[in-house]
Order: sequence, then C-alpha cells, then structure tokens
Amino acid sequence: MDHHDRHTAGFKERTRIADARETLLAAVTPHGRTERLPLADADGRALAEPAVAPADVPSYDRAAMDGFAVRASDTFGASDRSPNVLRVVEGAVAPGEAARVHTGSDLPDGADAVVMVEHTDRFGDELEVFDALAEGENVGERGEDVREGDALFDVGHELRPSDLGLLRSVGIEDVSVFERPRVAVVPTGEELVESDPGPGQVIETNGLTVSRLVERWGGEASYRDIVVDDADLLREAVESDLDHDVVVTTGGSSVGERDLIPEVISDIGEVLVHGVALKPGHPVALGVVEDTPVVMLPGYPVACVVNAFQFLRPVLKHVGSLPNRPFPSVEATLTRKIPSSPGTRTFARVRLDETGAEPTAEPTRTSGSGILSSVALADGWVQVPEEKEGYEEGETVTVEGWEWSA
Repeated sequence: MDHHDRHTAGFKERTRIADARETLLAAVTPHGRTERLPLADADGRALAEPAVAPADVPSYDRAAMDGFAVRASDTFGASDRSPNVLRVVEGAVAPGEAARVHTGSDLPDGADAVVMVEHTDRFGDELEVFDALAEGENVGERGEDVREGDALFDVGHELRPSDLGLLRSVGIEDVSVFERPRVAVVPTGEELVESDPGPGQVIETNGLTVSRLVERWGGEASYRDIVVDDADLLREAVESDLDHDVVVTTGGSSVGERDLIPEVISDIGEVLVHGVALKPGHPVALGVVEDTPVVMLPGYPVACVVNAFQFLRPVLKHVGSLPNRPFPSVEATLTRKIPSSPGTRTFARVRLDETGAEPTAEPTRTSGSGILSSVALADGWVQVPEEKEGYEEGETVTVEGWEWSA
C-alpha cells in the first residue's frame, strides 16, 4: 500500500484496548536500574530488594499504661473493697513490690504486669492496689509490633509514608529502590505555539499535561520543545531521546497529511498498533524503536489524556517495576444517558455529586475530544464496554477517579 492509499484507507482495523495494551507491554522489559536512598527520599519509590526486620520492635517489654509495674501474683484477690498493699520501690520489682512506670517505659526486672494508676492509692511508700491482674496485662511485649526476621515488604512494593516509619522503627535507614523511569515527552504539530496564538494556532498543552502525569505516576519527565510536522525533524527528535525508558509524542498520530509520526516510527523501528477501538482517541499508535517503547498520543487534548491513562501509565509502571494499581472508583447513578458505539470502548467524563444519600454522576460531555475543560472539570470517567450501546439515565455505573481524587 503506497503513502496515498494508507491515508485514504483510514483505520480499517481498530485493535481492542486490552489487546493493544498487552501487545505494548509484551514488547517492553523493565529497566532494572537501582539506587540506594535514605528513607526520607524514598516515598513513592518501588523497593528493589525485600525489606526484612533486623530486630524486634519493641526491643524490650514496655508498659502499655501509666501506673505501677508489679508481679501479677501479688494482685490476686485484690478488689475495691479489699485492696492488696505493696511497697513502692525504684528499679527491679521483688515479691510484694511495685515500681512507678509511664506508657512506653521499659518494664522493670521481676515485673510481669502493670496496674493502672487509677486503680491504686498511694500513701508514701505504700500502694493500695484495687485490681487483680493477669500476667502480661497492660504490657507491650518485646517483638509485639515486628519480630526479627519478619518480611516487611516484597520487591516492587511502592513505599508510603507509614512504611518509611515502620522501616526506621526496625533500624533500617536506607533502601534499595528502582530508579524512576525516564520519559521524554515530545509535543508535535505545525499549529502549536507556546503563547499568544494567532488564527489557526493553538497553545501547546498536551506536553505540559502529559509530563506532569509522568511525574505523578512515578516517572521523570523531559518536557521537550515543540517539533513541527517534518519527517526528518521528528525522526531526529525521537532518535535523540532513545536513551530514555519511554518516548511519548503528542499529536500527528492519525492518518491525515500532517500525521507523520507513525510513518517515522515505522521507518526506524516498528509500529505495533495503530488505531484502537476507544473513544475519544482512536488514532493512538504504539511502537518500539531499539527496545524503547514509543507511545504516540493523539493531538486532541481529551483524547491525549485518555490514551495517556490507558497506555502511557501502564508502560511507565511496567518499565519502572512500579505496581499498576486500579484507579479509585465509586458507584453512582447516572443523571443523563451516555451513548456509545458497539465495538468501541467509550470513556465518558463525569462530575460526581456525593452530597445526597446516593452519589450521582453527570456527564460533562460525551463527545468532543478537543474540549479540554470536559476533563479538567470532571472528577473521573465512566468506561462503557465494547459490547454495550451506552448507559441509560438512572443506571448505576462505576466512576473511575483520577488518582489524586482518592
């Protein structure tokens, strides 16, 4: 098929979204590069080796209440009417003795329980105890939180602030993590300008949006200058960024006269998928050049964002050995119909209203892949599967939220 035929044929075959994603991921391997980081710098990073507790936490028996450390046997039979009387001492506790302790303090030798201060009366060195205790009562035992040798986190676990606290509590100060995947973001298009657009010109937004999504998803973005619709310049731009883990282009992925990027990738590498059965944004293309995945996102802003979530995010996570978690979701009742074509997966942007008894979802727009406000003003999207012809008003649907809405 020559150059002209390819354009006039358009997209005869559109790959299902799950198949397209699978094809891309099968062609890509994780980068495997690691670095050691102090805990304070490791939030959100994926572990490159298992985290194992080198010591018990706590490393000693401790008082779990303010009160007096005692031998439980010395409190047997004690009650409000008939207290047992013990002698207050400092340090180790012998039979018939008690020592003042505070929550978290080391349990003195000889003691095996703590009587709460409100269950006692003290008169000088004499202590009346009104509560009969069992051995171990109000005591935090050594290793109660973590035992030495416990496997805390596996390889690939994405560290959270509370995880960092746990690791420090067991005496770990630094961890081996996978390096953040490096992603080159290349906006393309003759019509793009950085500011002050004239007639027929558009301010470049896709590169900005996509590069910030990359950072949110755990990657490191190189946000490039605009490249015009020239095959040699596009080729040069992609080839200069093949040292990155992923190259993502925005614009020029369709089959129009200016849509050159799939042909450029085909010349220097392989186009795995061109045209996916999803709306908005079916002109997405996915390829590989010298083992570097290239995600060719459509230029329409909404289509660009939808495809970034569906293809760029999973390949970035895969390359960086980061967990590809599902999006936060909520069940809601539709306030308006969402139409969809059978055979195509539709991503309808919706606004959530959770003020009533049941959450409701209002479509911000079901068509118009260039209307960026329909994403910016939405709380998430509803996926209409390929086999359905949309959802009716009043139906219960699953709204997938942006990750930062959780």
